[in-house]
Amino acid sequence: MRQTELHLTDEDHELIESYRAKGLHHAREVNRAHILSALDRGIPETQIMGVLGVGRTAIWRTRSAYLEGGVNYALCDVARSGKPREYDTNVEAKITALACSEPPEGAKRWTLELLGQAAQKQEDIGSISRETIRRLLKKTASNHGAK
Repeated sequence: MRQTELHLTDEDHELIESYRAKGLHHAREVNRAHILSALDRGIPETQIMGVLGVGRTAIWRTRSAYLEGGVNYALCDVARSGKPREYDTNVEAKITALACSEPPEGAKRWTLELLGQAAQKQEDIGSISRETIRRLLKKTASNHGAK
């Protein structure tokens, strides 16, 4: 398999060497810097794979990212969008406060069903499932049944 040649500019070479020399970066970024440096020196992919312990795909993706977007694009992870939060911290705080308050009349303690009903009565919270309430309370390490 023929290896695509890669030639780094002087500025790119300096940046890559700073990544390799300083311990201030993530391991993935340092590995990518090693890959780019090795490709620039003409080291075969099989030798890079053996020394760095990376797969051929990592080498291909790093080379491709460098050719597509430059050294910063190749070294650093691109931010991922992810799913936006459905409920902000104010809603989480209100549900936690509700779970820590006195249970409604006729109940010894709060249940997820009762918390869901009480939360839906509040205008700023609206419709929320008991599973979402469970996850919010688990995240805050609340034990809504203990006294």
